[in-house]
Amino acid sequence: MSLVTVEKHEDGILTIGLNRPEKMNAMNRAMYHEIAAAYGQLERDPDLRVAVLHAEGDHFTSGLQLDDWADVFATGDGLPLNEGERDPLGIVDEPLSKPVIFAAKGICFTCGVEMMLNTDVRVAAEGTRFAQLEVKRGIFACGGATIRLPREIGWGNAQRYLLTGEEWTAEQAHHWGLIQSLVPHDQVLETAMSIARSVAKAAPLGVQGSLKSSRRAVLEGERVAKQRLFPDLRPVMASDDVKEGIQSFLERREARFQGR
Repeated sequence: MSLVTVEKHEDGILTIGLNRPEKMNAMNRAMYHEIAAAYGQLERDPDLRVAVLHAEGDHFTSGLQLDDWADVFATGDGLPLNEGERDPLGIVDEPLSKPVIFAAKGICFTCGVEMMLNTDVRVAAEGTRFAQLEVKRGIFACGGATIRLPREIGWGNAQRYLLTGEEWTAEQAHHWGLIQSLVPHDQVLETAMSIARSVAKAAPLGVQGSLKSSRRAVLEGERVAKQRLFPDLRPVMASDDVKEGIQSFLERREARFQGR
């Protein structure tokens, strides 16, 4: 049985579901590579515009299956990627050009939080529990939490949980802005899909340009982002989608964007 369910939908959405519910979706190396392959599919396929990352069963993930990863971490070389794969943690290669919507429920520990931090819009079920447990297992968070969590929720909040391994709640995460939608347990996936459908209807080049500009501001600074703003806009303005956007506005109809 596949450890990850991957489904391409007609509306340009790719759903990626962790599928090891009998182990609370603990991530071994095989699961990591299946997720990475799905991320690679999202990046390469011109028909795909957005992905939804979710999980089968009652929990998103209990975290890494550490005994399966110990020898990898001991090398100090980082996470291995096979040809065509993209790192779902976003720490050993470049960010995706397309957005990922995150949907969590139950428990979402360690690598689950770190995958969340590498997504763009997040939904969680009421009562979802988050944690970075690494300091309780003899290591420290190595999937990006030490880098991104302080930026997302503030230094003090981040260190409280990175240094103690204590849990925090979906309600806290919503208050911090770490997640954008807090919904009943049975509405998590549908809410994430609704957001994804809205993204998929938008102009792909506009969506990708928005992501690129926003990430540049965060990673390289506001000054660099300002310098690149209009040069990056120039090829987008020459696209067929801009013409369609203007024409659909004049004709008072929904635009039909092609991503070119």
